[in-house]
Amino acid sequence: MSQTYVKEGVEYTASNHRMKYHPDYHENHGKPFSKSELIYLCSSWDSMLKKDIALALGRTHGSVLRKANDLKRYGLFDYYKKLGREI
Repeated sequence: MSQTYVKEGVEYTASNHRMKYHPDYHENHGKPFSKSELIYLCSSWDSMLKKDIALALGRTHGSVLRKANDLKRYGLFDYYKKLGREI
């Protein structure tokens, strides 16, 4: 098990300083991503911190990174990014 630390009542992993799952902050944990969430994720990718995107979507940092990686692998990242520009 990885080492953790607590800061202001929130637990983080020591190795990468990511917030661990917390139900108050990650209300969409385990739920499928909606189309609007995918558009937000992709269109915000270059301009926001990844941890801020994760908090805005109510998901963990790791799940956002994993979803972006999956979208890039399947060639869908730029598709959703473009949809964000059209809105």
